[in-house]
Amino acid sequence: MGTKLTILGSYAKALVVTTDRIPVTGETLLGRDYRETYGGKGSDMAVQAARLGADVSFLGVVGRDTLGQGFIDLMVAEGVDTQGLRVTEELSTGVGLIIKDVAGSNIIVVDMGANRLFSTEDVARSAAQIRGADVVLGQLEIPLETVLQGLAVAHGAGVRTVLNPAPAVDLTQVDLSDIDILTPNETEARVLLGLAPTDPTSNVDIAARILTLGCRAVVMTLGERGAGVFQLVDGQVVETLTGAWPVDVVDSNGAGDSFNAALCTALGEGRDLADAANFASATAGLCCTKWETVPSYHDRSQVEVFMKKGRNHDAH
Repeated sequence: MGTKLTILGSYAKALVVTTDRIPVTGETLLGRDYRETYGGKGSDMAVQAARLGADVSFLGVVGRDTLGQGFIDLMVAEGVDTQGLRVTEELSTGVGLIIKDVAGSNIIVVDMGANRLFSTEDVARSAAQIRGADVVLGQLEIPLETVLQGLAVAHGAGVRTVLNPAPAVDLTQVDLSDIDILTPNETEARVLLGLAPTDPTSNVDIAARILTLGCRAVVMTLGERGAGVFQLVDGQVVETLTGAWPVDVVDSNGAGDSFNAALCTALGEGRDLADAANFASATAGLCCTKWETVPSYHDRSQVEVFMKKGRNHDAH
């Protein structure tokens, strides 16, 4: 079996329509190309990790409705364990309403719906799955206290814990000592420190400040530049950069979730943090070559072929 990965998850269905331009207040426009796509960071992470060969368990809440059933069907098709998924009649499954124009701009309204009901009681009910994992991965589309509790249960059992702090919130008043690895992008790293998203402080200094909050390592995604791994060594912050994996970018949507899933999969297989981050950078790069999230996620053999070609190219 591959890495036993438990995801503290979120799911939302994306309902997308294209228009010539974004409507103004009170205006009705005719759109086209309506489509429904799978969304939610937890869902994306679960699919990508499963396709990389991880043994994935998803914990979370969806509504007892057609969208929730569609998510369950997706998890079954991808081989993801949903024992820890609660189905509720209290709120609907999360949805995102997205209007895209032909110039590439969009407006999005998200109702996280049943994700808001994912509670510390749900975590307690699934404690055995959390403690039995190799790695537990959380993100912030669910209540903060829930994800922190889930990671605390994992950490207490000696399980590796990873938090992707997105959507970003200020975490400066939060004890992050139950988190082994925090995985922000450059913008999120600043926001979680209460800074402006464009704050000019260097990434090394940003990572050093994050490490004072209690986590043991920071893996910062750097877009087309790969990722930076920041760890304390003899009291000094040491930065290790992964190589970039150049691709022709079609759609970067979901690349962060792909990175986190791949990182956790590789860590559970015993790779060191820098090697795992390099594998994750390649996996995330490859997903940018296709549209949407779930349809863009590649399997293990495809990632390995891509990495081998990249190495051979570098050798020449």
